[in-house]
Amino acid sequence: MVRSRPEDTGKPPSLWRDRDYAVWWSGEGLSALGNSVSTLAFPLLMLHVTGSAAQAGTITVLHMLGRLGTLMIGGALSDRVSRRLLLGLAALAEALSMGAVAWLVYQGDPAVLGLDALALASGLGAGLRSGVTSPVLRRIVPKERIADATAQGMGRDMLAQLLGAPLGGLLYSTARWVPFLFDAVSFLFITLSSLLVRRPLGPDRQDDGEQRQGLAADVKDGLRMIRRSDYLVFTLAWGAVLNAVAQGFMLLFVVAVQHRGGGPNTIGVVTSMAVTGGVIGAVLGPWLMRQIGARRVLLLSAWLFTASFAAVAVAPEPWQIGLVLMIGMTSMIPMNIVTESYEVRLVPDAYLGRVAATGQFGFQAVQWTGPLVAGVLADAMGVESAVLVLAVAMAVLALVLHLGRRNLVLLDTPVEEVQELPALDAELSETAEDDAVLIQSSKDRTG
Repeated sequence: MVRSRPEDTGKPPSLWRDRDYAVWWSGEGLSALGNSVSTLAFPLLMLHVTGSAAQAGTITVLHMLGRLGTLMIGGALSDRVSRRLLLGLAALAEALSMGAVAWLVYQGDPAVLGLDALALASGLGAGLRSGVTSPVLRRIVPKERIADATAQGMGRDMLAQLLGAPLGGLLYSTARWVPFLFDAVSFLFITLSSLLVRRPLGPDRQDDGEQRQGLAADVKDGLRMIRRSDYLVFTLAWGAVLNAVAQGFMLLFVVAVQHRGGGPNTIGVVTSMAVTGGVIGAVLGPWLMRQIGARRVLLLSAWLFTASFAAVAVAPEPWQIGLVLMIGMTSMIPMNIVTESYEVRLVPDAYLGRVAATGQFGFQAVQWTGPLVAGVLADAMGVESAVLVLAVAMAVLALVLHLGRRNLVLLDTPVEEVQELPALDAELSETAEDDAVLIQSSKDRTG
């Protein structure tokens, strides 16, 4: 009996059968697990060393600032230097930073300024590495599997969060330096995977006679590429506001659980339920895109996420809040899958690093406003009222999706059939040719 091959049945082969993809996915997954472990351990360490919650928050802020400081630079570099080298070196820098933290803690009584500096250094490396992630994915995964790969990446990171918190607590209780050594080793797997991937990761070489523009000009070109697409401008602005609202909501759900009588263990369980919902959403996202279309997935997910806000405000028990959050996260992840998948397909490889990094920068630059505003509202109005205010804000965002239908027309095309935007230099060449035709026509008329 002759077995049918995947291409004969019309079903594409599994991504897991692709060696390069499996190597890349595994390296990123181990790093995400290590990052989740250290994210829990760092505040615990600072509370032990200083006894100050403010210091515990400061070290997280320093890491975020370092990441923001190099994110757009990393995106620009990924479009002009070896992505393989950039990915490996950035991860190595993070490994060295976390290894130094482990060493200081092992020595006993680490200096606060030293820990702050290493957290900042780790953030600088993280920004460079984040800037190269999307272009590398584009080179490894076939265009018809971008949505699947994006979903699997989000599901992997959600699973890492789910496992990382209890693992971080276990490792920290073993010895305070162990979580940071674990994180340092996890970054080495990214460096290793960047060396083991066989496909060329780009960028493509320029002609020897072509002069390379400066790094600042590269960043500007990324912004110009975004402005050329109504879809990119709309989704990046809309997504930045959504991210801020979601971050505020995640703060308020913790306060809501406490108001319902839930302690730290209950908060941990509720958080795990929410992350589980994210994993489910990552599995369902690509399937829903194929069944009902990307636009409908985006609209349905936005309204379900809005409903989850309102339900949290009235849920009487902590376990009910956890169930609502599970549904909310199940709906939120498909929104991210839709927007990121179409961005990766739309933007040419030569500009993808800069465009993706610009989007991430915008998201992270405004996300801190969400918890700040949510906290002020909760103090002034009460937790339930503050949650309802965020629900109204989320409803406005969902309504904007309907009003911005013209900007989302791209979503009516299956992601694998999306045509790339033309390169900026190609656009200039076409404009020059059009101008030459107009000039020649003018000469013909006057002659």
